[in-house]
Amino acid sequence: MLLYNIGIKLYSLFIHFAALFNNKAKLWVTGRKNIAFVRIESCIWFHFASLGEFEQGRPILEAMRSLHSGKKIVITFFSPSGYEIRKNTPLADYVYYLPLDTAQKARKFIDAINPEIIIFTKYEYWFHFFNEAHKRKIPLYIVSGIFRSGQVFFKWYGSFNRKILSLVSHFFLQDETSVQLLQGIGVTNTSVSGDTRFDRVWANAQNPKVLPLIEEFKNGHKLFIAGSTWPQDETLLAKLVSQYPDWKFIFAPHEIPEEKINNLVAMLPEGKAIRFSQFSEVKGERLKAKGEANQSLTSNLQSLIIDNIGMLSSLYAYADIAYIGGGFGVGIHNTLEAAAFGLPVIFGPNYQKFNEAKELIFIKAGFSISNETELKDIVDTLVSDDIFYNATRKKVFNYVKENVGATEMIMKYIDK
Repeated sequence: MLLYNIGIKLYSLFIHFAALFNNKAKLWVTGRKNIAFVRIESCIWFHFASLGEFEQGRPILEAMRSLHSGKKIVITFFSPSGYEIRKNTPLADYVYYLPLDTAQKARKFIDAINPEIIIFTKYEYWFHFFNEAHKRKIPLYIVSGIFRSGQVFFKWYGSFNRKILSLVSHFFLQDETSVQLLQGIGVTNTSVSGDTRFDRVWANAQNPKVLPLIEEFKNGHKLFIAGSTWPQDETLLAKLVSQYPDWKFIFAPHEIPEEKINNLVAMLPEGKAIRFSQFSEVKGERLKAKGEANQSLTSNLQSLIIDNIGMLSSLYAYADIAYIGGGFGVGIHNTLEAAAFGLPVIFGPNYQKFNEAKELIFIKAGFSISNETELKDIVDTLVSDDIFYNATRKKVFNYVKENVGATEMIMKYIDK
């Protein structure tokens, strides 16, 4: 435990130093300063590492909100990318940054909110918070958990980390492999419920938002959407834009600072790319003009860059092919949002930590590429072979549909 506590202190020092020149780190630090936790008689506490985990756990959150409307709900986030976007969510009564995991802060926080149950999504195992809940006999659940053999829990030096796992009341796991790994270290309070992300993306696809500006931009053309992209992805995709002049392209970068948006615009064919915010403003002005001038603007554009957060999951409803970014970095982003609409999904080589990506590849409905040539080859095939394209879409759609149901299983267990 001593090394763990030292590590927490060192992390705090590092993040405070990084806050001097990194905006995300600055938000992390300032968001945790002088938090006045509201004292609550009792609540249901949900914790999410970031925005992705919030969307993953959202079906459970919505079910709890619906079935236990009289209960207060508290949400905590570790990352600014979750907190800053969802701090005003109507699904919670209180939203906070998770305090740093020290024994004193854990006691203070749990004293304030008095949780009846605690639900963590996918991962993040904080010893002092877990230990405090365990001492107070507060049920603590992990939902959509997943484990890999290379993790520290399964190493000879991971005894302290295994101790953290022993403080969890029940693990709702994504797959049987995770069950076997945990059983191998003596953790048996597990069940395979699947991944709640399937429930979330399926619900979203059944009731997609209508986006008139996207319909106007598409204008009857085939549409390629690149979601959660990084510069490495965009370098490859920019060349694809020139190779498919009859297609429309939408880029939704993972990060949207001014400099990165400008760099992306500069990569694309000159005069044929526009930001969503600019497109929205121009369309608003031209609606006052004649329809002919309005149509001319849409026809001349080929690429639209989304310079806001929150639209991506609805954009896929208008797409014909999707590319998911992150595969040339630490790992791909959410393929399921696109798959729920039956879209063939393409992504980079770093996908091994994501079950759904491996399963999509196995059923030949997802495609990993490592370079420009491989990207063009798979897009050429999808575009030119209607039989292959339609069969791929059917396989993707059925894959998502068949994996829905984790929320119901988890809720039955927790409510019992």
